[in-house]
Amino acid sequence: MGEAPEIQLQILVEEHKVDENTVEPQTNGSINQSTIATRPRNYKWWLLMSIYTFFLLAGQSVATLLGRLYYDKGGNSNWLATFVQIAGFPILTPLYYLPSYKSSSQNTNNSNMKINPPSVLLVSGMYVGLGLLLAASSRLYSVGLSDLPVSTYSLICASQLAFNALFSFFLNSQKFTPFIINSLVLLTISATLLVFQNGSSGSTPVSKAKYVMGFVCTVAASAGYGLLLSLTQFCFQKVLKKQTFKVVLDMIIYQSLVATLIIFVGLFASGEWKGLGKEMEGFKLGKSSYVNVLVWIAICWQVFSIGSVGLILEASSLFSNVISTLGLPIIPVFAMVFFHDPMTGIKVISMVLAIWGFVSYVYQHYLDHRNSGIGKV
Repeated sequence: MGEAPEIQLQILVEEHKVDENTVEPQTNGSINQSTIATRPRNYKWWLLMSIYTFFLLAGQSVATLLGRLYYDKGGNSNWLATFVQIAGFPILTPLYYLPSYKSSSQNTNNSNMKINPPSVLLVSGMYVGLGLLLAASSRLYSVGLSDLPVSTYSLICASQLAFNALFSFFLNSQKFTPFIINSLVLLTISATLLVFQNGSSGSTPVSKAKYVMGFVCTVAASAGYGLLLSLTQFCFQKVLKKQTFKVVLDMIIYQSLVATLIIFVGLFASGEWKGLGKEMEGFKLGKSSYVNVLVWIAICWQVFSIGSVGLILEASSLFSNVISTLGLPIIPVFAMVFFHDPMTGIKVISMVLAIWGFVSYVYQHYLDHRNSGIGKV
């Protein structure tokens, strides 16, 4: 990762300083749901969006493939696989101490003095609730990835966009248009088709029962993740009532801390920790590779978090999820190369439907931005 996050934040801080002097504060304490409307679309904005998108897609793809590698080469602890998805959040804490970021945070606090901050009890309850949901979703994702071919798993994960839109209808006043409905139907069919996929396809054969269990867990995890994004946006709008980089960073770190503690307790309560030494000894690629795989899974998921956080800050949680869904059809291609997952006819049809649903969803957002004038440079 190097110095890239610091360079991005320095650019971001400069844009925040410009925005604070040019955009009038909102007197009702609510935030604009689309931050794109208040930011100039200059080359810095496009550069940030490109970097954040790359971080999200690269982190998600590599972390998912490494997660499958962990299981294929002898790993079998779902609790440990879940733990490394979340526990890497401390590598984000240095972002708090960037000098330019701290000065920008002080200016932002001064500009938001009229907004009454929420109570500590309310904010704490918010982080605990979101952390519980994050822990549950991550646990279900781990079970799904352990029981399914990585190509099938990634295609089912595309259903998270449909769940996100559904929950956003109730929590974020998301409007259902023909294009949104078309997207929901296509993504639902795309995931449902994979029920008929042969469970033994892929690098590691699994029974039909485990395949069904993996399918159900992955769909449930996608629903949980979609709900998590909608609740996060709801908390920005109704509880925190502001959307600065510090607030978004707090959201990621504190809910990850809660989720990490929950998964840590689960790891020891389940007794799986007793077999980790034996698991490392029997890992097909060796002990050092075992540690490296787990460490890089943790790092890659935090790279994904940086990209996701950046897109939420610069656009919205829905836009971040759209970009995440865009990367899911990429994973089956890499899975075919590295894990020799067969690209069956059902998977091809499912992939086409998922991409079609994604395009339909993005086109609706394009129409929204164009009609509101946001699409104008």
